[in-house]
Order: sequence, then C-alpha cells, then structure tokens
Amino acid sequence: MHKGILFCFVLVVAFTACSEDDATPPTTKDYVAGKNRYTTAMNGDAREYYVHVPASYDGSAPRPVVFMLHGSSGNGEKFYNISGWKELGEKENVLTVFPSSWRYCITDEDGTATTTKWHCFPGSFEFCAGEQPRDDIAFLRRIIEEMKTRFSVDEQRIYVVGFSNGGQMAFRCAVEMSDVIAAVVQNAGSVADDIIRTPLRTLPVAIQVGNEDDRFFPSPAALSAFESGLRSIPYFKNVIAVHTGTFQYHPDFTISGDTNTAMIASFAPLNTGEHRSLNIVLVKDLKHEYPNGTNHWMKGAERHWEWMKQFTRP
Repeated sequence: MHKGILFCFVLVVAFTACSEDDATPPTTKDYVAGKNRYTTAMNGDAREYYVHVPASYDGSAPRPVVFMLHGSSGNGEKFYNISGWKELGEKENVLTVFPSSWRYCITDEDGTATTTKWHCFPGSFEFCAGEQPRDDIAFLRRIIEEMKTRFSVDEQRIYVVGFSNGGQMAFRCAVEMSDVIAAVVQNAGSVADDIIRTPLRTLPVAIQVGNEDDRFFPSPAALSAFESGLRSIPYFKNVIAVHTGTFQYHPDFTISGDTNTAMIASFAPLNTGEHRSLNIVLVKDLKHEYPNGTNHWMKGAERHWEWMKQFTRP
C-alpha cells in the first residue's frame, strides 16, 4: 500500500476515514452533523473512534473537545449511545469524542477473560502471556491531531472523562497528556497504588464514585460517613495520597454537599495562585455505571461539563 492517506468514505449514518501509520493527518473536512466513525492505523492496527458533531457547529470558531473513555467490555459506540455526552455536545456546541480501546486476553480477580481494556497503569488486571499492550496514549494523541485537522478545535479546552477502566485511563492521561488537556474526570475507577508520578503539568482532577458501587463498597455507604471514610478506608487513603502527591495538592480537604444527593471533598493546590482543584465526589444511589439521567437521577455529562468548563489549559 502506498504511503499517504487512504480515505474510505461510507455515508450510511456516518463517515469512516482510514489513515496509514506515519501518514499526514487528514486534510479534508470529512464529517457530517451528528455521528461520525473514523479509524486510524496505529502500528498495523485499525483503531476506531466516534465523533459527534453538533448541528450548530459551522467551523467559524474554535470549539471545546471532550473525550469520553468507556469501561471494560465497552467500546466507543456504546458510550456514544449511553453516556449522555453527545446530547451535551449538541446542547453546548462541544465536539465529543468516543474512542474504542483494544480487545485483550486479561486476568484479574474474576479470572481470565477476553475483553476490551485501556492500557492504563498496572494494578487492576494483568495481560495474558503473549498479549502486546497497545500504546493508548499515542492513540489518543493521534486523535487530537486528527481532530485539529478536521475541525476548528479550541486547543486550550480539551478534556478527558472516563468510566471504570476508562477512569483509570483518564488518570494516566492526566499524567502523560496534561500538556494537551485542560482537566480530567475519573468515574468509578482510579489509581490507588503507592507511586507518586511526575505529570507533564499539574491540572484539575475530579474523581466520582457511587455510594452503591459494589466495586468499592460491600453495602451502600452512608454519605454522612464520607469524611471519616476518606480518612480510614485504605483504598481512598491511597487515592488521596497518589493524587495529592502527583498533582501537587494539599492533603487536607474541605467537605461540602448534601447527604441527599452528593458529598464533595475539595483539595487546594499547593500553589495558592493556581486556578485548579482536586475533588472527590460520593454520589447517592449510584451503582457501577456512568449516570446519564435515565439510569440514575444525575446527568453526569451536565454536572461534569459544568465543573470542567471553568478550566483552560495555559
């Protein structure tokens, strides 16, 4: 196959664009309003992502971009359909992106399975012998470059939201992609090891967990015990240590919120002149799912956008 770019235009409900490894990014505005499916070649793999283009988008002004990273066994199209982010993007004239991770054989506490997984920092699962983990940071960076070519992108307002394994990947993005993203939200998944990392930039981070999420609590957690749980439950103590150490926040926190809806622990940056925060949020009645207003009273996309949009990358 010749070096360069191969465009495959399939207009059913979306465009598909295919590009070769090391190729120049696409140079045409190959999109329709609504759902667009793209593939890009990475080391011989065809990597997939979906982009929702709002009907009001006309390319006349740079627009924010939000990545929504799915959880284990999911894919970009699933979270395009169920997360609520395409609807938020339509309402706010935001470009929303839904990448698909790669499918692997993995082993975890539940045994061995073949499923989609983001290549986040080690800890929650192991790859089976012979598996070659893909470079998902390179993949997400490639998407950003292709988005900048196809669309008018506000490069200071690119955000990452992740669910479960996607939340763990969002943490990795906060460390290794903080030079290009403005803020990160981790939902129902984070990193709780004892490694303090050195991010490219210290940025705003939010972590959200449901009080009925059985991955964290054997029985529903009382929101009234949120503060004491953060100080005593090993997992949350580790999450706090990793995030305050990595992103340079004070280890002390203040509590706000309502025990009927959600409680928030807020951490201030060590440098008091910086406009950013670390928030840990416990949401009432939320199981292990991304809240979309149908599966739960909270519309996660709306709440998370309200928080993220106040931050821009310097």
